[in-house]
Amino acid sequence: MTEHKDYSDLEFAKLDIARYKRRGCSEAVFGECKTAKQLIEIFGEFKKQGQNVLATRVDIEKSVVLKESFPELKYNEVAKTAVLAVNKVEKEGEIAVCTGGTGDIPIAEEAVETAEFYGSNVTKYYDVGVAGIHRLFSNIEEIRKANVIVTVAGMEGALGGIVTGLVEVPVIAVPTSVGYGSSFKGLSALLTMLNSCAEGMTVVNIDNGFGAGYSANRINRLICNGRRR
Repeated sequence: MTEHKDYSDLEFAKLDIARYKRRGCSEAVFGECKTAKQLIEIFGEFKKQGQNVLATRVDIEKSVVLKESFPELKYNEVAKTAVLAVNKVEKEGEIAVCTGGTGDIPIAEEAVETAEFYGSNVTKYYDVGVAGIHRLFSNIEEIRKANVIVTVAGMEGALGGIVTGLVEVPVIAVPTSVGYGSSFKGLSALLTMLNSCAEGMTVVNIDNGFGAGYSANRINRLICNGRRR
């Protein structure tokens, strides 16, 4: 392993150890395409550097191997996220994470784990989709209290636009690959969200709970800190 000023070179990966100083958030790891051995080396190096580390798309088999090396590892089987916390993170503000249906929860949980890892409080509102919209309406006053809202929905993907039309805070919409054949593995939901006429909604990629949780955290923390130009 070669260590440089701004990154650690593991040969198969160059870890951006300076990202926290540069951006205020440490690097995250996409675990799906990495072996358990590689993840162990990556986690070990971040721990050596005194930095927390979050890995996404980590299957349960890899998590078992990781826990053997890092007993303190926190694994969310639904979200498929693995967190090694070297330093305590003080959470602030509030993000609301809403799902259209139960099938969207894994992606929502990835968003929740990401936002909490980087320092935000999160409240969950699951299964409040448009097929029974009274469920959303009965929770909308609580949802409005959040600084940022993340909506996660597959099928036709209408939840984001509806929520955006009811609130004054930023909304980040996540299309999921949940749905029957004509949903085209989330493409239908993505297009619905991109074509929404509800102002103030931002859309991330299909099944990208991490991207939504990360962005929501950045917005939430700026609001909490009262940042002004």
